[in-house]
Amino acid sequence: MGKLITSKVHPKIQGFTLVELMISLSVGLVLFAGVMSIFVGMRTTTAETSSYGELQENGRFAISVLTDDLLRQNFWGDLSGTFSQSSLIAIPGAPGTDCVGAGVNNGTFPQNIGPFRTLWGQTHTGIADNPLSCFSMPEGTRTMTGSDVIQLKRVIANPIVAPAVTIAGNYYLSSNLTTGAVFAHGSPVPSVDNSRLWQYQHHVYYVREEPVGDNFVPVLMQGRLANFNMSFSPVIDGIEKIRFMYGVDTTTDPSLPGYGVVDAFISANNMTQAFWDNAGGSRILAVKIFVLARGIRQDNKYTNTNTYQLGDLPFAVNDNYRRLLFSSTVTLYNSSVDAWQ
Repeated sequence: MGKLITSKVHPKIQGFTLVELMISLSVGLVLFAGVMSIFVGMRTTTAETSSYGELQENGRFAISVLTDDLLRQNFWGDLSGTFSQSSLIAIPGAPGTDCVGAGVNNGTFPQNIGPFRTLWGQTHTGIADNPLSCFSMPEGTRTMTGSDVIQLKRVIANPIVAPAVTIAGNYYLSSNLTTGAVFAHGSPVPSVDNSRLWQYQHHVYYVREEPVGDNFVPVLMQGRLANFNMSFSPVIDGIEKIRFMYGVDTTTDPSLPGYGVVDAFISANNMTQAFWDNAGGSRILAVKIFVLARGIRQDNKYTNTNTYQLGDLPFAVNDNYRRLLFSSTVTLYNSSVDAWQ
């Protein structure tokens, strides 16, 4: 008997044609390119936002520091009238490294010659890297040309209340309404009737460039009294220029209209000796602050050709750094206070 032979019929297996594969690959590449484009755009936007956020933070902080100091410039505790050697019964010798600005009486403490300058500034022209001869300038650093240097003197606003003690290396003012005495920690406290105690301070600000690789990074520097010396330390990176316009009142007669009102804002290099000395009735009543913040790193995908107006100074650039300009106007209330009520 013969064998029954059967056969299995397999279903026909179909695949993608070459045309379909090419179409699929093309669609995939388009979608991938779109996703990558969105990713790159988001990454660029994030980097720009982060850069401008850093600039805003640095600029606002610099404005805040300078504003706080200028608001309290020429504040001498309870002492009314002019802060001078004639109103003090004791004055220490100059600190070890004193920052002495222009004028005959422009060191840390008042001298018996000419008006004592509690506020003074100048624009660095590049003639010397150390215009006040007191800056701490490590090798390779340099002072930013075209930026201002400013110095101011005052006491810290909060009085020292017993049983708090003075801190080593600092200077202090003991004062009442009519007289005062400046002394160093460790020295006998001068006898001033019905007085309170305040920490004496002398601040200096300028912009220094520090080498980082092949570039220079601008840094806002602050000088302050510490350890009986003017000590300098960085406040914040990325501050390229600071500039000040001084609001002066030229009306010397209190009975005339306009007395006590700013007549003009003048840059440091155009200020006269009388304005700095507050002599002849002329006074500095306000200060406009301009702070130019610059990115720490260059962005080769960005070209900056802007011109920034810092008061009366135009500053044109052509590089790859992002920048933001900040400004503020500070009223110097202590310049018009003659007596406490």
